[in-house]
Amino acid sequence: MATAGKVIKCKAAVAWEAGKPLSMEEVEVAPPQAMEVRVKILYTALCHTDVYFWEAKGQTPVFPRILGHEAGGIVESVGEGVTELVPGDHVLPVFTGECKECAHCRSEESNLCDLLRINVDRGVMIGDGQSRFTIDGKPIFHFVGTSTFSEYTVIHVGCLAKIDPEAPLDKVCLLSCGISTGLGATLNVAKPKKGMTVAIFGLGAVGLAAMEGARMSGASRIIGVDLNPAKHEQAKKFGCTDFVNPKDHTKPVQEVIVEMTDGGVDRAVECTGNADAMISAFECVHDGWGVAVLVGVAHKEAMFKTHPMNFLNERTLRGTFFGNYKPRTGLPGVVDMYMRKELELDKFITHSVPFSQINTAFDLMLKGEGLRCVIRMEE
Repeated sequence: MATAGKVIKCKAAVAWEAGKPLSMEEVEVAPPQAMEVRVKILYTALCHTDVYFWEAKGQTPVFPRILGHEAGGIVESVGEGVTELVPGDHVLPVFTGECKECAHCRSEESNLCDLLRINVDRGVMIGDGQSRFTIDGKPIFHFVGTSTFSEYTVIHVGCLAKIDPEAPLDKVCLLSCGISTGLGATLNVAKPKKGMTVAIFGLGAVGLAAMEGARMSGASRIIGVDLNPAKHEQAKKFGCTDFVNPKDHTKPVQEVIVEMTDGGVDRAVECTGNADAMISAFECVHDGWGVAVLVGVAHKEAMFKTHPMNFLNERTLRGTFFGNYKPRTGLPGVVDMYMRKELELDKFITHSVPFSQINTAFDLMLKGEGLRCVIRMEE
C-alpha cells in the first residue's frame, strides 16, 4: 500500500470527556511498530462496554480516548515481526488476545493470555507505552487495545483474528465481542446436549447469543428470564420457549424454574452481572448433573452466596471470559459457523447508522432500544 510506513490522517470519533457526545475529529494514525498491525475499519458496532467506559462512573477515567472494540476491517500494513497477516487480510479485532506463547495460550483449557488479556485502564500500546493516535501532536488514548471508532487503528497482532474474506464484515463484526461471549458460554462451557432444558438469565445481546447457542445445540426447552416483559417477543426468534419475569412471582425465580421443570434445568447461563441473578441461575439447575455458567460482570462489592449443599448435590458452577474462545485460533471457526448458516447473526442487528451519526448509536443503547447498532465507516 502507498500508505505503508507513513502517518495516515483520517476521521475518528473522540471521547474528550466522560459522558459527553463523541466528537468527529481528524486524527493522525502512526504506522504500526513491531508486532503491530494497522487496520482499516469498515464496520464497528456499539457494545455496552463502550458506553460503560464512556460514562466512566465506576472506572479510572482515561480521556481523551477513542473507544470501540466490536468491529471488522482489512489489514492496511504490518509492523516488523508480523508474519501471520499481510495487507488485504480480513480481520476481527478483539479486546483480549492470544500471544500463543504464555502458559494460558499453551493450555487447551484457557483463553486468558498473560500478555494480551483485557486491560481497561491502559490507553497506550503494550510495546512501547505510546499511543499511535495524535491530534496536533497531542496523544489520544487507545481503548482495550482496539479503538475501532476510527477509520484506521493500530492493534497488536495477537488481538486480530484472520477470517474468511468471503464473510460479510457488516455481519461478522458482531463476533468480535458480545455475540461470541454469549454463544461460547453455551457451546464451549455449558455444553448442553440435544434435548436438554436451558435457562438464560438476561436477554440483552449477550444473553440472546447464549440462547442462540442453546437453539443450535437442539435444546428442547429454552427459558428466558428477564425483568423487562418486552424482551419476550424478541427472544422467540432465538428459540425461547418459555419466559419468566421474576417480578411476576412472589417466590424466588429459582424456585419457579425448579417447579416448571420438575427439579431444575439441565443448564443455566447468566448474562446480567447481577449477583442475585447469578445465585438464581446456579440454584435453578438440576441436582446430579446441572451446570450453571456465569457470564455477567458483577460490581466490585458483589458477593455470591449459596449453601454448600448445592455443590454436594452435584451441581456445577462455572465462569467464562469471552465464551472461552481463543481469539486467533477460535474465532475463525465461529465465522465459519455463520457461513455454514448454523449460526444466525442478522437478527442481532436492529439498527445501522453511518459513522457521522455514531452518537445515535449511543442514544439507542442508553434507551435500551434494539440489540446491536452497526456503524458504517464509509458513508
